[in-house]
Amino acid sequence: MLIQTFRSKIHCATVTEANLNYVGSITIDADLVDAANMIVGERVQIVNNNNGERLETYIIEGERGSGTICLNGAAARKCQVGDVLIIIGYGLMTPEEAKAFEPTIIFPNAKNQLK
Repeated sequence: MLIQTFRSKIHCATVTEANLNYVGSITIDADLVDAANMIVGERVQIVNNNNGERLETYIIEGERGSGTICLNGAAARKCQVGDVLIIIGYGLMTPEEAKAFEPTIIFPNAKNQLK
């Protein structure tokens, strides 16, 4: 049996853009994607600390070092520039793997740069 387990998190990233006229997804600075051990195209849960909204979408790679956190398409209606998000990735693991697994958590600064 496999269970879905918390695998990685970008904690308190700041929204830099909201692009309603895009097909969908979240664009994340490639440095943050790599540091959080996430993968372009991966399904992620987005939690907006400012308004309580939660949604799921997939990652698009943003320009490395740009600090970009951009919600695209319908997700753009769930946030405003300046909102603070938690971006969570999950994985499927056996219960034994999950007990031993250490998730990756990163804490970017207010400009979405790694400290």
